[in-house]
Order: sequence, then C-alpha cells, then structure tokens
Amino acid sequence: MNYLIMVTITNFFGTNWCSDCKRSKAFLGEHRIFYNWVDIDQDETAALKVEKINEGKRRIPTIEFSDGTFLTVPTNTELAEKLGLVTDDAHEFHEVMIIGGGPTGLTCALYTSRERYSTLLVEKGALGGQVGFTERLDNYPGFPDGISGEDLAKRIIKQVEKFGVEFLKATEIVKVRSAKGCLIAKTSTGKEYDAKAIIIATGSKYRMLNIPGERDLLGYKVHFCATCDAPFYKDKEVMVIGGGNSAFEESIFIARFAKKVTIVGRSDQWKATTILQEKVAETPNIELINNKVAKEFLVGKRKSLQGAVFQDKNTSEDFTYHPDGIFIFIGLEPNAALVKDLVDFDDGGFIVTGYHMMTKTPGLFAAGDCRSGSTQQAASAAGEGAAVALMVREYLRNN
Repeated sequence: MNYLIMVTITNFFGTNWCSDCKRSKAFLGEHRIFYNWVDIDQDETAALKVEKINEGKRRIPTIEFSDGTFLTVPTNTELAEKLGLVTDDAHEFHEVMIIGGGPTGLTCALYTSRERYSTLLVEKGALGGQVGFTERLDNYPGFPDGISGEDLAKRIIKQVEKFGVEFLKATEIVKVRSAKGCLIAKTSTGKEYDAKAIIIATGSKYRMLNIPGERDLLGYKVHFCATCDAPFYKDKEVMVIGGGNSAFEESIFIARFAKKVTIVGRSDQWKATTILQEKVAETPNIELINNKVAKEFLVGKRKSLQGAVFQDKNTSEDFTYHPDGIFIFIGLEPNAALVKDLVDFDDGGFIVTGYHMMTKTPGLFAAGDCRSGSTQQAASAAGEGAAVALMVREYLRNN
C-alpha cells in the first residue's frame, strides 16, 4: 500500500456506542492515523458544536480536519480520499477476486487462499460487513453464550489474514466487465484489476419505503440502524415499521432506551419467529399494530417529524401517528448494480445463479445476501462463502 497524507484529523466527535464511530475508528487505526477523540456524551460543548455543523442534529461521527473542513458519517472511501490515502495493489491480475468483505467474502477468501490461489479481496467499507455492527449473535454455531458481531468479525479477519490474502480496503468496485476470457473490475478511481474468477459477495442494504417525506428525514427522524440511533430516543416514543425478525429484534433493543415502541406491520400475520414474538410480548413498553400501510411522513421546519400517515388495509381509513422517531426494517435489497450487464436478476433484484453458484457469465459467481435464494443469516453467509470457493476451485481446474 502507498500513502500520502494530505491533511490531519483535528477532532473526532462521536460516542462509545455508535457503530459508525467504531467503523471509522477501526479504519483509522488500521492505517495508524492519529486523532483526538471527543465523546459528545461527556462534553456538552462538543455536542453543541456537532449540532451547529449538522444543522441542529447530533450526527456522528463528525470528523474535523486540519484544513478546517468536516466529514459527517463518512464512508471509509470518503475518509481515504480526504486523508490522501491511496490504496493500491502491486498485482493487477489474480486468479480469484472477491468483491465484498462480509462473512461470505471472508470465508471464500479463507478457502481460496488456503488452496494457494492468488486471492484479492476488495471491500469499500469495514471488513466484516453488516455482521460487524450487529449487537449480538445468539445463533452462530460454536458460541453457546453468544458473541457480538464485532468480535465475530475480528476472529474471521484474523484467521483469513494467516493465509496471505491481499486486501484492497476502502475501495469501491463500480463495474465488472468480461473481455477475452478474463473478468475486469473497475474501481471508483478508474483503476482496473483482472481475475480469472470473480465472486460477488457485496451483500445488501436496507430497503426503503419510498414514500413522501422519507428521504427528507433520513438521518434525522428516520433511521435504519437501532444500535446507532436508539440512544437518541431515551424516554421518547419510537415507531418501528416492519413485521419480520429484524423489526422484532431491533424493537427489543430500542425498548431499552425508549419510553414506548410501536411496531407497525402491513399484514394481519407477523413474520417474526415464535421466539421473537414471545420476547416482544414479554416487553411491556412494546405495542403491536397490524394491517397498516405507510403512506407519508409529514415534514415540518428544520426537518422535524410532524406525523406518520398510515392507511388501514381493511377499511382504507387514514391514521396519523406522532412518534418522536421512526425505524424502518422491511427487508433488504442487494448491492448488485456493478454487474447489471453480466447477470440475470430475480423479481427482488437479487443475482440469479445456477446450482454451481455461477451466473450466466463464465467465471462470475455470486454468494451471500446478494444472491437469489440466500437466507440472509450470518451462519449461512459463511457457509455460502465456503461453498462458492469450492465451486470456483472446480471452475479454475477446468478452465
């Protein structure tokens, strides 16, 4: 890796519970970049400064640089660009390239590098993916007392590093193309890397409702990360939209801070597991409302939430609720735009593969949450990483 530090960090404003702060701190630590940490939970003057920078909102992390500029909730790529970090790899060709550094991509890299295939893993965010920001996993095999997502990610990364995987961190692949029996991946900076086989393990992102007012309130009163934003709603009323496992799991966590949590679902049956439904029923400050479809979030001055409008599916009557904040957990959509010209998609936009996990383009594989038919669980994501590595091995042996 080559580095050219253009500016330095003056102050890093955040809190100890913020997962985005943890991600940025981990990134800076990996690159040995010094910063002055300021916990705004302990420093009200700093908290007010963050509010001033972010139009009245305590958005974190907010990072101040020596040139007088700020970045708020930056991606690792944005941090790298701001700091002049140039991530590069001396080898432009690899037998295997893995795009995505979650459990699927890391497990795949573990297998292919152990088989002595030259392996490059590219990740635009923090290694570990979404699992790294999961508060706790109680159903991952081998950990009878459970394990935090952050600790699990660290364990997997440490194991992968033992086998000589080459990493491109804070690097986004924007397009993959096929040419002359080779697959070529282009980064956001225009750099290209070639590989005999590429595995798309880019995971997915939270699905939006796409209703009026939603985008206006994102990061202010509408959220997708309970770990990040639930503490902002201490002793307040929160609405959670969704009826599956994520909605119920996150509601239980939010209920530790909020005075009241209302889960609103669009059908008359909840999709969450029986165990989660029982846990919610045992949580006194959680209320359930079903058969309601979100229509609009009412936006007031300074991006305030004036109400959430829902329509009853049975009567078509409109209801307006007045929560202090809203969390949305209605499923995921895949990060698959980079291969849109090379693959087929199912109705949900997930990448279609054959039984061998290869797409319609020879040498291009997909695994994990971005693949059609995946179960979107951490354990199965790791399993798919192992499975696709074995399929890649067979492909390379025959081509």
